[in-house]
Amino acid sequence: MPLARAAVRWSVGHALPRTMLRRSAKQGDLHGRMFVATQSGDRAALEPVMDELRAHAPFYRGKFASVTVDHAAVRALLSNPDAGARFLPADRESSLARLLSWAMEDAPLGPLTPPSLLVTEPPDHTRYRKLVSRVFSARAVEKLRGRTQQIATELLDQIDPRSPVDLVATYCSLLPVTMIAEILGVPERDREKVLRLGAAAAPSLDLGLSWTKFRHVESALREFDQWLGHHLDGLRRQPGDDLLSQLLAAQEDGVSLTDVELRSTAGLVLAAGFETTVNLLGNGIALLASSPEQRRLLAEREDLWPNAVEEVLRVDPPVLLTGRMTRADTEVAGVPMRRGSVMVALLAGANRDPQVFPEPDTFDITRQNAREHLSFSAGRHFCLGAALARMEGEVGLRTLFERYPEPRVHNGAVRRSTRILRGYERLPVTLSPLTL
Repeated sequence: MPLARAAVRWSVGHALPRTMLRRSAKQGDLHGRMFVATQSGDRAALEPVMDELRAHAPFYRGKFASVTVDHAAVRALLSNPDAGARFLPADRESSLARLLSWAMEDAPLGPLTPPSLLVTEPPDHTRYRKLVSRVFSARAVEKLRGRTQQIATELLDQIDPRSPVDLVATYCSLLPVTMIAEILGVPERDREKVLRLGAAAAPSLDLGLSWTKFRHVESALREFDQWLGHHLDGLRRQPGDDLLSQLLAAQEDGVSLTDVELRSTAGLVLAAGFETTVNLLGNGIALLASSPEQRRLLAEREDLWPNAVEEVLRVDPPVLLTGRMTRADTEVAGVPMRRGSVMVALLAGANRDPQVFPEPDTFDITRQNAREHLSFSAGRHFCLGAALARMEGEVGLRTLFERYPEPRVHNGAVRRSTRILRGYERLPVTLSPLTL
């Protein structure tokens, strides 16, 4: 029975959409072509499709979804109270709805299954977010800057700058996973496991997984949830001053998080707290390594580092797109949308809207409105960890480039194969040609 339920989840969530979108791509549908173009993780394959989508602004009406790369339309969609982040059959009593409900009975907790913050809506979303958000406020994050600097320095001390090294494995992943693990009270002995399981579960956000990949992802999610349950039990016995200990004791209007709510919220914060920042650091290193003029500006004006991080987020965002489904008839950017409409917001496209960003394809760390990017989403689902990601991105990139101003990226750099999370799987770099 568990295998049958898994087969239904995969068929409805991956196999069927993949087949339909590939077929529509062959027929010229831009939504389908976008799906195919995201398969390799290569930005170059997607850019011509984004240009064609832009010609249909604010929305391209695809066969299965309305797609937008328009900055104003993306912001309007993500802020619309009638557009929810969870995708459900429009007819809750249909055979498909009942089949999905049956199939989800033993689904592992993941970022796209309730009660995850990513797919819940008010009032539950408001309650979960309020309990967590104070730890990720700009003021709270700024207190972590010194520790982040210390970790970045220690990681670079362990790297031989004269030999090619994969910076994703040795720096980009270890900096944010160490920080979020300390914030959440994860013992050092468990951090390698958390990193491994987080990477294995990252494709859970994707559409169109193969059966083998789908089973691997669900297995990783189950193992992660099991580990998290043990970790929370340990904190119940011996609470600390970390976020999870605070969540165990926290209440909102006298109501605490249930065990499932706690595991879902903690798991999302833990995984999201380093997965996207790994991408931010890797993407930033690659962009700056190929931009000597921009590096020279940063060497002359260190006050530009915060804006440089915003420009990295704009040009090569860690998250490519997000989606919404209307829960009622509504209007988005002046376009009527019927209840049950599926809409795709291409964040990477909105970040290159020429109506907002002049010369949008140019990487310019002095860009005055770089912070207007939508890489952290918008509205009620705006990224909870945005302040932490910005701080870690600034400290991580500045520390590396101040020590090694002229890193050289080798030809073996490989982008991640995930469709939604966009970054580098491997980034071989020689940091310094000098003999130290």
